[in-house]
Amino acid sequence: MWMFSCLLLGPILAQGEDPSVANGELTPPDLPFPPMPSKAVVGPTLADSVNSWPPKRKPLKEDAPNILLIMNDDVGYGAPETFGGPIHTPTLSKVAQHGVSYNRFHTTAICSPTRAFLLTGRNSHNVGAGQITEAASGFPGYTGTIPKSAATLAKVLSGYGYDTAAFGKWHNTPVDDLMKSGPFDQYPTGLGFSYFYGFLAGETSQYNPRLYENTNPIEPPRKPEEGYHLTEDMADQAIKFIRANRALTPDRPFFIYFAPGGAHGPHHVHKEWADKYKGKFDMGWEKLRNITFEKQKAMGWIPNSTKLTPIDPTMVKWKEIPEEQRAFQLRLMEVYAGYLEHTDTQDGKVVEELERQGLFNNTLIIYVLGDNGASAEGIHGTIDELLAENALPSAYQQQMEVLNRDFGGLDALGSQHVDKMYHSSWAWALDTPFKSTKLVAAHFGGMRTPMVMSWPKVIKHDPTPRSQFHHVCDIAPTIYEAVGVQFPTRVEGAKQMPLDGVSMVYTWNNVSVKERKSAQYFEVMGSRGVYKDGWFASVFGPRIPWAEANETRMREWNPDTDVWELYDLTRDFSQAEDLAKEMPDQVAKMKQIFLMEATANKVLPIGAGLYTIYYHPEEGPHSPLTEWKLYEGLTRIAESNAPGFHSGQNSLATIDVEISANASGVLYCVGGTAGGFSVYMDNGYLYAEYMSTLLQLSLYHKLHGSSR
Repeated sequence: MWMFSCLLLGPILAQGEDPSVANGELTPPDLPFPPMPSKAVVGPTLADSVNSWPPKRKPLKEDAPNILLIMNDDVGYGAPETFGGPIHTPTLSKVAQHGVSYNRFHTTAICSPTRAFLLTGRNSHNVGAGQITEAASGFPGYTGTIPKSAATLAKVLSGYGYDTAAFGKWHNTPVDDLMKSGPFDQYPTGLGFSYFYGFLAGETSQYNPRLYENTNPIEPPRKPEEGYHLTEDMADQAIKFIRANRALTPDRPFFIYFAPGGAHGPHHVHKEWADKYKGKFDMGWEKLRNITFEKQKAMGWIPNSTKLTPIDPTMVKWKEIPEEQRAFQLRLMEVYAGYLEHTDTQDGKVVEELERQGLFNNTLIIYVLGDNGASAEGIHGTIDELLAENALPSAYQQQMEVLNRDFGGLDALGSQHVDKMYHSSWAWALDTPFKSTKLVAAHFGGMRTPMVMSWPKVIKHDPTPRSQFHHVCDIAPTIYEAVGVQFPTRVEGAKQMPLDGVSMVYTWNNVSVKERKSAQYFEVMGSRGVYKDGWFASVFGPRIPWAEANETRMREWNPDTDVWELYDLTRDFSQAEDLAKEMPDQVAKMKQIFLMEATANKVLPIGAGLYTIYYHPEEGPHSPLTEWKLYEGLTRIAESNAPGFHSGQNSLATIDVEISANASGVLYCVGGTAGGFSVYMDNGYLYAEYMSTLLQLSLYHKLHGSSR
């Protein structure tokens, strides 16, 4: 069912008057605008009355652009063929060839915060999104709840008359709100989108996704055996939305936020896509990085003076991978490459629909390649990402035994049967030429991503990359300026926080214009940095994303004794030369700037993002219940609102049920193929089973006859 905003809202001005002008001055409006006055004549009877509909306001300028905002997931700076990488990205190339590209554009190095930055135009901690929603805490910058004073792009644009829709990954709804009874104000439809089709969590299976349509949990329209793939489904749904808009509301422009889960783990793609890359990575990750680096320079994507940063001493080198394990590691990378190309191709289906409809010329397309850098969370490479993320043993021999015995060998990688992630050193290679990966806010490998914009009607194509320093929070102000609307003073009665971002419109047709963004902070779980007028100072932080958790390092971490790094980005594109020891006064100055930014934006206390995910998980978001009464037919209960099955936590389940001899069926369960817990009957045996791909523990008891 398609839902569209039914009100065309306008300011309190005479019909036809510029909605942003009053008494000759620009005045930010309040949203929603009240309706135009009615000219109907109301008498005692119909004979004495005249019907007249209130005229519709026109708060948008004539021929306002459609907007397509694309953002993929977990993609490194050095991944796309468009800019020198090894993976074919035809849609990114198409948009770049019709517009302009940016080679110094940044995200936050982690999922939810980047999305909050993007959708609100404010700094993520400033709107309570300093950490992923599952690891929220009570500290003001980490609550996981976007305040009404930070109206989203969708909320503002819908108030001006746009049809709005979001497709794909959301990851900005508090996990304790994930109930069929709501509240729904933090769902996409509560935050301004008229329609949503996708998933609310940080990831999901591409074959058996946990889908939502608006606020309703739904099941996929087809089965994996019928060729279903979530990213393809989302592209189809976005195309349907465009066609519905053209058919029913052609007078209203649309804003589409298209954020597929690709290429976040699990890496799921059909075999033919992965097979395209057979043999493409046989040289190993260091040589791949060298090849990419030379291509980036040859294309002019990075300055010729750029230095290639070396592999971190804590990372694994390709020569350290035993020969018998290399086929496994190579296939993991081939699947990822196929998955990213497949994702970019689905992005392209939406762009192709714009072309079919004759809308491409007047659509502002903003394509952010990734919400952060490539992910090292697969550690040593795994057929089950939960093993790596939960620090469970996952020896190569065990993994291959499972693959060969149960799933048909290496060809199963990418299928619905395994939730694979590649080796962390592949992530490092895909973040060329920078240091580090996703989850590091100190180095650009975690937070610099290619970004391109096109709007043929307005933006003249220029192949020279824009090198002004910009950030994902600059997208919203850019869209507001492009559309030509004033940002509102109030939205639905809530006074609005000022925008933290800076519009990038000034760069569209002037490649060498002086940048207008003077400062930007970065922070993820204690890893942090700050940019100021060409300088960047940073701290790596307590966590090493590509290595198993170091308990001593985490326990003894003290932010006050962190070692700071310093880079002059006017000369050092890749952060290759740390100047901290040579310029202690500049370091001290930058530390003070970070503290000021952190204080103003609710980043403090440093390390708050680790509070519930590491130091005090018992204080993380969870149901207040200690006892549940569950009934037959209850499904899709979010894990955060269900009984907990965690290490170190006991639980007692009493099952009141009538069954026959040799009964089979599930009594209750949580999780899925990659991991979970289930109590079920199988031919009269009662099983309590904990499951991961590599580890299966079960207890059973034979029941005779009927039992209650």
